[in-house]
Amino acid sequence: MNEHPADDVELLYEGEWLRMVRRGKWESCERTHGRDGMAVIVIAVTPDDHVLFVEQFRVPLGAPTIEMPAGLIGDDLDDDSVESAARRELIEETGWDADRIDVLLTGPTTAGMSNERVAFARARDLHKVGEGGGVGSENITVHTVPRRDAPAWLMRKHAEGFEIDLKLWAGLWMIEFNPDGSPAS
Repeated sequence: MNEHPADDVELLYEGEWLRMVRRGKWESCERTHGRDGMAVIVIAVTPDDHVLFVEQFRVPLGAPTIEMPAGLIGDDLDDDSVESAARRELIEETGWDADRIDVLLTGPTTAGMSNERVAFARARDLHKVGEGGGVGSENITVHTVPRRDAPAWLMRKHAEGFEIDLKLWAGLWMIEFNPDGSPAS
């Protein structure tokens, strides 16, 4: 049910990457790049059972973060798919590629504030193809953490002052399970 039709939108601000709008009394922000505010987070485990995490400074938080590889869908390509965006971000950020990408689930990240939706994608059959670290001005540090140690490692990073993306715990769960609770195949 849509309480505020799309034609009842007041533009409050528009920048290069985001715009702020009002629908009735509700203010929210919308991505202006990519496909319909869509992003992808990549759940990736190396052949030696290490989870891939990325570390980078995030200006909105004013702090370094620990995340899984991620990025916008359709950021550079109009015909970008979730699978191709996941593969691109995995290679750019970590230097690993996957023979198989499975899209698991898509949903909102902050439904009360933004139109952004994230798709969880599981990368399978990984092989090293480069160094990673991001592109352009991205300054990404890649961490490969033994899967059995990942939750404790994340909590240590949190204690050190890193912001930890809460979606990581869902990602860790989805290494072994599908969103419906069935075993991952």
